[in-house]
Amino acid sequence: MEPMTRQSETLSTKPKSHTAKRIVGVIFGVIEIILGFRLIFKLLGANPNNGFIKIIYGITQFFVGIFESIFPKVSVAGTQAVFEPATLIAIILIALLALIVMKLMTSRKSSSMVKNEFTTGSARSTGPNRPTDPTEKKDSIGPNGPADSQK
Repeated sequence: MEPMTRQSETLSTKPKSHTAKRIVGVIFGVIEIILGFRLIFKLLGANPNNGFIKIIYGITQFFVGIFESIFPKVSVAGTQAVFEPATLIAIILIALLALIVMKLMTSRKSSSMVKNEFTTGSARSTGPNRPTDPTEKKDSIGPNGPADSQK
């Protein structure tokens, strides 16, 4: 009778910190909010000589400047109100870029626990729960005893 050896292995993975993902999300969120302010201020005809408006327009010019020549600006006659399609395009494309970057940063491994059991050797057991091996030759006893099985 060979001894039966049982080994158990447990692996636990901890969820990774999402600090980098949060930082990137905040950066994209702030850019989107400032671009939204620019769009609203332009639509409402805010005074471009105001200090706060100058700061908003200065920060967002980098993002909007790339798209300015795609569509012309639409002005309302007699007012300073302007619809800038370039700002709307910048908002949409930066949101798509943020979505792609966030998807790429998503952890592919979640928290899980894996348990593997290994059994080596074979132990002969008796009783009805003993696993059967189809290649094992069974001893059979005939109705007249062991001598009857050898015929």
